[in-house]
Amino acid sequence: MTATGLDSRAAAEFIDEKWDGDIVPQLVEYIRIPNKSPMFDKDWQANGHMDAAVQLMESWARAQAIPGLHVEVVRLEGRTPLIYAEIPASGPDAGEDTVLLYGHLDKQPEMTGWDADLGPWIPVLKGDRLYGRGGADDGYALFGSLAAIQALQRQGVPHARCVLLIEACEESGSYDLPAYVDHLGRAHRQALAGGVPGFGLRQLRAAVVHHLAARGAAGGNLTVNVLNEGVHSGDASGIVPSSFRLLRQLLSRLEDENTGRIRVEGLFVEVPAERQEQAGKVAGVLGDEVFSKFPFLDGMSPMSDDLTELVLNRTWRPALSVTGVDGMPPLSSAGNVLRPHTSVKLSLRLPPTPDGKRAGELLKEVLLKDPPNGARGRTGTGEGLHRLERAGAVTVADRGDRGSVAGGVRQAGDVHGRRRHDPVHGHARREVPGRAVHDHRRARPALQCAWPERVPAHPDGQARDPLRLPRDRRALPLPSARGDTTGVGAVAGGQAHGDHGCC
Repeated sequence: MTATGLDSRAAAEFIDEKWDGDIVPQLVEYIRIPNKSPMFDKDWQANGHMDAAVQLMESWARAQAIPGLHVEVVRLEGRTPLIYAEIPASGPDAGEDTVLLYGHLDKQPEMTGWDADLGPWIPVLKGDRLYGRGGADDGYALFGSLAAIQALQRQGVPHARCVLLIEACEESGSYDLPAYVDHLGRAHRQALAGGVPGFGLRQLRAAVVHHLAARGAAGGNLTVNVLNEGVHSGDASGIVPSSFRLLRQLLSRLEDENTGRIRVEGLFVEVPAERQEQAGKVAGVLGDEVFSKFPFLDGMSPMSDDLTELVLNRTWRPALSVTGVDGMPPLSSAGNVLRPHTSVKLSLRLPPTPDGKRAGELLKEVLLKDPPNGARGRTGTGEGLHRLERAGAVTVADRGDRGSVAGGVRQAGDVHGRRRHDPVHGHARREVPGRAVHDHRRARPALQCAWPERVPAHPDGQARDPLRLPRDRRALPLPSARGDTTGVGAVAGGQAHGDHGCC
């Protein structure tokens, strides 16, 4: 029994059963829907996949036995739909705070590199993993939130008023979210509580912790052009500059290739002393798990041997990733051609507090000013660095300490059966523009919920969670690693996969 009066074992048993028997079948059907985010599907309205995903989640939510639950699909002209749900406080003693639960249902594109028996829109159960696009990012959010609230209510544990927002353009930068926050604030005549840019309450494997830091993001597609068409490398190399080499020069303005440190000082912020102290405590609790949760190759090491520095790198310091490349043929068809251009897609994670607009301006200034050899740094209409795809910085929603951070991690372990990520650590990846809520509705953030990043499928820790495993693309751990799960087959014919009992 935790300090909140919650019997965590009983709650886990309830949600294990509900997850396997009720929620997994929904996630299986959700994965089948190719509802790519608008950035990756310009005809999303005509294709109807987003509406199909919304209908699936809406229907399930309406069927849940939660007293006072209100569910509606909100549609603003020309914008992606949004699911709004509201659950009243459990009673007058629950206080006047509001808990904002957030998730999204739009998906990343297919990408490449899937195993032969897997695919983005083909749900497959292997052992205690459900593979397929969107299951772990972020299709479970609605199901997990309502299941967690049901678990509280079954035990009579009091809870505040809960508002659930499930948007449909997060993977495109959440550009519709501010309009919906404004609209809902007017329509419901109540300010929406803000400040939580990431949500997760999977099977009540979510400790209630306050949010300390959430990364912002900026980025875009950068193209370096040197020729009007490709020419023979034997004739042109040594005369025509390589577009790849020039692009490397530009990126070196932004990032030190030897250390990975961002070179633009304007993208850094001063890390508050209390956050530095808390990062050290988190590192002390998590130990090597700060980095060992990632599927490093044998012999690889993280960017620092200092665990506290790794926590700070992941939360309070900018970092660059190149997430896509164009202008290069696959190796199987690459001839002796000096290519006319090279393009890369950049994802720049930002600290929680800088001005997002200024960060975007700095990025453009660094990469596009005075290109080497007079190369043209083309950005592309509407898709390059002149129009950042995901630019912005989220503000820190911090109400001050409620006990030590390390203590919060250990208390969360009472629910999870293992050490839990502290909010400083676990929230770091989220880049949803929290200011869409915070800046538009200056409500005091009340209670916040941890993003359940890499929570193992079962307390014995046998199954580690590859939520962002590049090889298999999306694997959502299921509550049971015991092989006694019930549910539906995920593949036509109901073939068994591994030791998972639901197929």
